[in-house]
Amino acid sequence: MTRFTRRRFLQSSLGTGLALTMRGRGAHAAPLARPIGANDDIRLAIIGMGRTDGPGVGGRGHQLINLFRKVPNARIVALCDVDQQMLDRELKRFAGWKQRVKPYRDLRAVFDAPDIDAVVVATPNHWHALATVWACQAGKDVYVEKPASHEIWEGRQMVAAARKYKRIVQVGTQSRSSDICQQAVQYIQSGKLGKILYARAVIYRRRTSIGKATGPLAVPPTVNYDLWLGPAPKPGLKRLEFHYDWHWQWPTGNGEIGNNGVHYLDRCRWILGQNKLPHRAMSIGGRFKFDDDGQTPNTEVALLDYDPAPIICEIRGLPEKTGSKTMDKFRSVPVGIIVQCEGGAYISTRQASSVFDNKGKLITTFTDRRPANEQPMAHQANFVGAVRSRDRGDLNAEVLDGHLSTSLCHMANVSYLLGAPAPTGAIMAAVADNARLADALQRMQHHLKANDVDLNKTPAVVGPWVTMGADSARFVSEHAERANALSHRKYRKPFVVPAIE
Repeated sequence: MTRFTRRRFLQSSLGTGLALTMRGRGAHAAPLARPIGANDDIRLAIIGMGRTDGPGVGGRGHQLINLFRKVPNARIVALCDVDQQMLDRELKRFAGWKQRVKPYRDLRAVFDAPDIDAVVVATPNHWHALATVWACQAGKDVYVEKPASHEIWEGRQMVAAARKYKRIVQVGTQSRSSDICQQAVQYIQSGKLGKILYARAVIYRRRTSIGKATGPLAVPPTVNYDLWLGPAPKPGLKRLEFHYDWHWQWPTGNGEIGNNGVHYLDRCRWILGQNKLPHRAMSIGGRFKFDDDGQTPNTEVALLDYDPAPIICEIRGLPEKTGSKTMDKFRSVPVGIIVQCEGGAYISTRQASSVFDNKGKLITTFTDRRPANEQPMAHQANFVGAVRSRDRGDLNAEVLDGHLSTSLCHMANVSYLLGAPAPTGAIMAAVADNARLADALQRMQHHLKANDVDLNKTPAVVGPWVTMGADSARFVSEHAERANALSHRKYRKPFVVPAIE
């Protein structure tokens, strides 16, 4: 396998047809064209506060405030949210800290502000690309949360905008800044375990029904709905929770694979040393047991067919069985990654990161070598450091890396959206020549049966193989026209992600 350092790859030509130009909001002088002194803080605006109560997690902007406040040479000077209630919640915290910040409701005003150097984008997914592009055009550096984009095409525009306007753009896949993960990558790529056979992302995380109202619901009065929607179409609201549950609807979210799966797919791709998209991908699954307003699958197996070592992604949102509060595990992993090599396996969960031989004997365990107080904000500190150095090669999750890993999720979702329900026998026959995929699907069937799902009555959706072109830019071959259409939606004016020429 050819190996590249991140610096070498990112400083080379994009190699995927991304080095193009952009039209859109006019570019302003870059704030950081001014010299940066040793004690000169990077002035940050946080865009998107997030909900901090209710089901799910949410509140990523709220969490990022806590992290960036601890990063040396970073100073939060502005907050922006379309929901006045969430904005007021965070303004109250800053008042308690006796720190002045300027409030905004419209992110466009943030981009036009001359006293802001960089922005932190923690909006819903459908805003990530446009916010990043507009920020770059306005001369701001960007920390954008995962997934980098809502579709493949707009991810490419984010990369091109960073290049054209010479901006520092980091994606929030924070495992890239983990000392434990960096050690594991070095260990596996050193060849100590032999050739990599495959990587597996395991995301068995409980998700409950989001419910469905009998008619359209009113938008919360504190929300500017036009700004909340931005590029997305205006659907009738039937989900019971306005915030967070947008993750499970296609116009605004990317399902669990784009929500949590992107972290683990990114780690798998990183370990494999793959700096392009896989030749093809497919997805099989469905939204089982729930008669709700959700659209994305809560159970899924996706195969990202890299050569020579593929990535298998398994998503489960239901418990191990009906009535249980615990989740399944695969090889002791409920959420994490498994990288199988000729001489053993790397198994990583949130609690442990270890290497075992093929008989299950522990070879080594990785631990973080940094002081405990520096570990939580390592990714944010990495961003601030790169903003100061003006060298994108210093970033641990530069936007091109973020785009490629996010596109793995998009490829799986495109396959799923092109799919159709099929009987179990037909599914297994279709994957009979791929032992690893067949095994994952067989275990998925057992899992669903334990949750009282009858696949004969509620068949799984089988997505076709979708094939990516050699330039990692567009789908080719069979299904290409429909697949490419799903990768570049029409935007709601004036919130249009600019085309790049």
